[in-house]
Amino acid sequence: MSDLTGKTVLVTAAAQGIGRATALAFAASGAKVVATDINIDRLADLDGKGNITTGKLDVLSDEAVKSFIGGIGRIDVLANCAGFVHAGTILDMKDEDFDFAIDLNVRSMVRTIRAVLPGMLERADGAIVNIASVAGSIKGVPNRFAYGVSKAAVIGLTKAVAADYVAQGVRCNCICPGTVESPSLDDRLRAQGDYEAARKAFIARQPIGRIGTPEEIADLAVYLAGATYTTGQAYAIDGGWTI
Repeated sequence: MSDLTGKTVLVTAAAQGIGRATALAFAASGAKVVATDINIDRLADLDGKGNITTGKLDVLSDEAVKSFIGGIGRIDVLANCAGFVHAGTILDMKDEDFDFAIDLNVRSMVRTIRAVLPGMLERADGAIVNIASVAGSIKGVPNRFAYGVSKAAVIGLTKAVAADYVAQGVRCNCICPGTVESPSLDDRLRAQGDYEAARKAFIARQPIGRIGTPEEIADLAVYLAGATYTTGQAYAIDGGWTI
């Protein structure tokens, strides 16, 4: 694992799942971590754990993002973990669901990146790690239209930022997970009516024979934060789903 001692890392959507594991992994790497989420109550047990401090951040609000990040000072690493999975095809989807998917899964990253970039450029050093997905970007997945489109956009966003600032010390990469254990995954499985059958179906599509863990994704995020010769890349971590 990379040694990020002395670095300050901002993590969004840190209350659960990949975001929470990412905050803990960065803290274990020696970094000072600012773990954020809109649900501050779920962050309570992270506050003061290692080098972690917590704060409420609504990534859907331009003003909230500008104000919060402006109050932190130096941010060396930004880990964008906020996202939501909508089910359904293009014919099933409501326009408001599509708007929300783009706002949370894409525009939230635009907001946070805009806020941290000036400081990174001033220091000619910074790393941005975005959570995308293999769904939509690398592999077409049934009944994931809004999610797939929004996560494909994250790869385009990542490459655009990387290309614009590659010569100015700022790196931007994204991670494309497959199916990962999380409370939101459990909610989606329950929504299908038969939790156990749905879970078996999800596991069956993973050639490696199991669902991934948030910690496995978090380890890759820490690696990319310290991978100083890597930028503009989309890393699939999916148990062989896209082989």
